[in-house]
Amino acid sequence: MKLTLKIWRQAGPKAKGQMVDYPVDGISEDMSFLEMLDVLNDKLILEGHEPIAFDHDCREGICGACSLFIDGRPHGPGRHITTCQLHMRRFQDGDVIHVEPWRAKAFPVIKDLVVDRSAFDRIQQAGGFVSVNTNGNLVDANAIPVPKADADKAFDAATCIGCGACVAACPNSSAMLFVSAKVSQFALLPQGRAEAKERALNMVDQMDAEKFGNCSNIGACEIECPKDISLENIARLNREYLGAALSEEKGAPVPFHKPKQA
Repeated sequence: MKLTLKIWRQAGPKAKGQMVDYPVDGISEDMSFLEMLDVLNDKLILEGHEPIAFDHDCREGICGACSLFIDGRPHGPGRHITTCQLHMRRFQDGDVIHVEPWRAKAFPVIKDLVVDRSAFDRIQQAGGFVSVNTNGNLVDANAIPVPKADADKAFDAATCIGCGACVAACPNSSAMLFVSAKVSQFALLPQGRAEAKERALNMVDQMDAEKFGNCSNIGACEIECPKDISLENIARLNREYLGAALSEEKGAPVPFHKPKQA
């Protein structure tokens, strides 16, 4: 296939970026989108030009590193796939393809198509974990029965790979789907209930501190999520947060909750 790529180039976080045209030829329909970019970068290097920077790691739809906005959609055409799982057979010979980074204030561009998603890491660090006893007196994992329906929902929420497609798809740049998935995977299990209040309050507080937008229930996040994370998780997060906030107002103890900065 012969294609024309219009790719966002930006030398650094403070540099002014622009769309640059790149013609590519001899592209096989069996290539992945990232392999096609590899071909283009090989050509640029041989010509003495700076290669295009883009994120990637596992190339198996697991790690969440690849993050390209292709023809106006996170991860490009198709549903339930990441950029690395997108193959060139979805395009036609002669197509013009626009490739951009995620667009969100909380995801500043580092270079070209690479953005800084460390805001997700800080949200996770604020409460996306379960404190466990590691002194050797561990409880067997199967000692606490979990209803299968709850286990299935928790597993579905845990499939979130943190790629940020939900933020890129949302006109408000909201991270509610990501945060709700991380809260739900623990809230649905007995092991996660001990710190449930602290988790909901701290993770939402950190999300707000990172300057993500508000959720207005548009639903684009669920549509574009490569792992099909359900909007039901956002409803669950709202319930968890409201319950925790009301408990705190009534004076009920909320263990380990960090006080808000004045």
